[in-house]
Amino acid sequence: MKVYIANFGRQNYEWPVCRERGTVATMNALDAQRYWQANDREGYVSSRMANDTTATGKKPTKATASRWFNLMTTVAETSGDVWVHKDGDELWWTTSKNDAPSFESKKEPIARGREVVICHKPCEPWSNQSKKGIPLKWNELHPKAKDFLSTEATLQSLSPSYRDYTLALIGGDDLSGWHSSPLWSKRNESAKKGYAPIKYGSQADKIAYQRASEIFDAAGAAERMAHTAVNTANSANGQKVERVLKKKDLRFASAVALQDYIKELMEAQEYCCELTGLTLELDEANGDSAMFASLDRIDSSGHYEPGNLQVVCRFANFWKGASDDVEFRRLIEVLQASARM
Repeated sequence: MKVYIANFGRQNYEWPVCRERGTVATMNALDAQRYWQANDREGYVSSRMANDTTATGKKPTKATASRWFNLMTTVAETSGDVWVHKDGDELWWTTSKNDAPSFESKKEPIARGREVVICHKPCEPWSNQSKKGIPLKWNELHPKAKDFLSTEATLQSLSPSYRDYTLALIGGDDLSGWHSSPLWSKRNESAKKGYAPIKYGSQADKIAYQRASEIFDAAGAAERMAHTAVNTANSANGQKVERVLKKKDLRFASAVALQDYIKELMEAQEYCCELTGLTLELDEANGDSAMFASLDRIDSSGHYEPGNLQVVCRFANFWKGASDDVEFRRLIEVLQASARM
């Protein structure tokens, strides 16, 4: 069983339909659906990179477009998985059924108004209560749980530890084992000092605070990576260092220019690791350090310059080292395919 955190269309326009019908859903642009139906990943990716944008208006990277290709497969084939959706101050959940999906054409009821094909997969009736009848209120959740129980991406599959917590939350079970752990306790303490979504005020206040937090987190990660790259490049250009480094010229006018470029990369990647597709950890005060955003040169013998950079999880950057990017991606795909079996 997997647990997915999901949104249903840009601005969540399909969520009311999903809640009413008891489904989970995703959609493809009409001109992209034929590639998915033909299982033509390359055609789909090329089409989306040329003709689509992310929620922030950026052209998607190849890895992002490839994740989009997987979305409809995930929704169409889900069975017995738990799906979670945040709607304002409520947390909703359901379990997917082993029923056939339906595919329906629709014009998006939002500004861009694309013609799309929507895949609806039947599930159990959506609920905003635990199995023991306890209302699932967002402002009553542990701060650490808030970090992973909502997403800006279309869909996110939770790691085993977060999955188990979510299942316990939905079951109305005792959560003290998680809440008393050092990592969760630290996150709770930082929330008391102001690092947490506000609990009171209008919905607009909550959304504004959340977006501001996301922007500052992303900017902080980008600034750290930019300064790391500048320092590494300077060290490789003749300054005394503790270890031998290859020359790594930095082809940006300033750290600020690189920082802006990194932020653009993260937006185009929808804040996911370009190599693994995993969500980047932007909370560098309390988060999992292995998942921190890390700047990687696609060609490790090349420069820090536009076109040769990608943002990845720190552990993926460490594992990849100086390996060939294409070969490393192939091995990651082998691991992911094995995990899906």
